[in-house]
Amino acid sequence: GLMAFIYSDLMVPPLVKVNARYYGWKVALYIAAIMYVSIVCTALILDIGFGALGMTPEGAASAVTEEQFAIDYTFFFNVGFVFVAALMLWLHRRHVAGSSHGSAHDHGEGGIGVQDVVTGIAVAALAIGLVLFFLA
Repeated sequence: GLMAFIYSDLMVPPLVKVNARYYGWKVALYIAAIMYVSIVCTALILDIGFGALGMTPEGAASAVTEEQFAIDYTFFFNVGFVFVAALMLWLHRRHVAGSSHGSAHDHGEGGIGVQDVVTGIAVAALAIGLVLFFLA
């Protein structure tokens, strides 16, 4: 699981976007699919290999505490992140709107991009989670 997590950090939307820019979307999606399959295979091989050698940590289930949610410093960091992420999204959208009038920073990108959608989904998920927490 740990190696799959580290390996999957290579697979991010900006990487796919860069590959699409240089090689086209067909090749970029092919590379993304190959990376995804290799991530899954690596995780399975490592899990099976460590299990066969008896090197899998024991007591992992006991490491999970009974209390899944608590109001502590991480809660307040998450609340703060919701506001920081929303602010960053707003500033980005304001910058993109301001630079689309023929300025030197106009890169020909119009509309909503993949990164905007992913960021919007993350902000919405965090906001919905906060609302549901306070309603419960």
